[in-house]
Amino acid sequence: MKLILVFLLLIISAGSIAQHKPDLVISDPIIIKIADGSLLRDHDILVTGNRISGIIKHKMNYAEGVRVIDATGKYLIPGLWDMHIHFGGGDTLAEENKNLLPLFIAFGITAVRDASADLSPYVLKWRSEINNGKLLGPTIFTSGPKIEGINSIWVGDIEVGSKQELQKAMDSLQGLKVDFIKITDNTIKPEIYLAAISEARNRGYKISGHIPNAISIKKVSEAGLSSIEHMSYVLRAGSKNEEEIAANFAKGNISSRDVMPLVMESFDESYAVSAYKQLAKNGTAVVPTLSISRVTAYLDQEDHWNDDYLKYIGQGLKNTYWWRVNRAAGDSKEAIDLRHRIFEKSASLLPLLKKAGVHIIAGTDAGYLNSFDYPGLGLHTELELMVKYGLSPLEALQSSIINGPSFFNKQNIFGKIDQGFMADMILLNENPLTSISNTRTIHAVIKSGIYFSRSELDNMLKEAEKKASQGPFKPLQN
Repeated sequence: MKLILVFLLLIISAGSIAQHKPDLVISDPIIIKIADGSLLRDHDILVTGNRISGIIKHKMNYAEGVRVIDATGKYLIPGLWDMHIHFGGGDTLAEENKNLLPLFIAFGITAVRDASADLSPYVLKWRSEINNGKLLGPTIFTSGPKIEGINSIWVGDIEVGSKQELQKAMDSLQGLKVDFIKITDNTIKPEIYLAAISEARNRGYKISGHIPNAISIKKVSEAGLSSIEHMSYVLRAGSKNEEEIAANFAKGNISSRDVMPLVMESFDESYAVSAYKQLAKNGTAVVPTLSISRVTAYLDQEDHWNDDYLKYIGQGLKNTYWWRVNRAAGDSKEAIDLRHRIFEKSASLLPLLKKAGVHIIAGTDAGYLNSFDYPGLGLHTELELMVKYGLSPLEALQSSIINGPSFFNKQNIFGKIDQGFMADMILLNENPLTSISNTRTIHAVIKSGIYFSRSELDNMLKEAEKKASQGPFKPLQN
């Protein structure tokens, strides 16, 4: 009797699969399981609406009206996440920022984390329109305006000088329904910085940040900072004198220009490993942003003004690049040498972070102000730099595809090719596990269940180039 019941259940199950009519089938790709790097062959991916509705053994025939994509010999991975980008430049550059959205899709970036600037009303609107299928672009997670001190140099911040003002700031951000909280280190008081972490935690938010020189990395990690942005702070955490340096800065005994030379002199690898293990224990992740750091460090050696990608960037946004370019050009020979050494030393710490168990999350810092750090393309550069400085191709992919969603506790619907997950995927011509540069060999992108062929992606790029050339802005002179 039990055998008969099992047989009937198998018939019913097979019948339900046969009767199921997906909207899209990705037929016979080589599926890369990012969790462990294993490959799954001879299967089809069924997509219904914006979700993966099934993974079944490969078959030749589907119901009439189902779109079937022959993906034989292609490699299928989940969409990439860029967990540190910026939309900004004020109302006059809002349209140029909006024009960047399809660029992310064209390069396989299906989700981004906007780490604040001065376009929050627009970004929140785009987030909603993308989620509702009214606008083409990556899924957006945004911090809204970031928390800073009084008279911050950054436009668009919420400036906070007291704990009462902090409460109002948090109320405002909560009212905007932001996805996380961003805190930076320009003028904020150390006690307000730590209070902001505590308050954000109490309200259920993850917190991303730069870290004031007057507070040790250890202290902010213990306070509950969720992610450290940029590797220079990781370098600081590896200084055996970090607590002393922070105390001297707080007392006014040293200036901000003194901090990194002192850190470089006192860096100790064994101490660093212990410090990074503490970050891991506290659940503090790191977003390295190697791409912007490398570009800035080597502006003395590399001229990017002829980069082909600039044709996709509006002139108004390109004009914002001069801020970093001119600042770097004013550095002395000694300062240039220091920034080279800081970048190389910071980047070399990736394997130590990995060994210590720290979550490394891929992010580029691409967008407004950040010279030659390109939306879309920059994430591929970031992954390549991660591999160059010590991660495996699989670890680099995991930093984007798994650790990105994990930051927002979204790993149950993003970052995996499995039934019930969001249908955000990339078809590649070559295997990225053998060379990370193969993430650039994009054959097609599937975003929220919509299939974009190579020719459609190329048309996105052509349209982006056209719009970038039509802006009202003139080039600024150096």
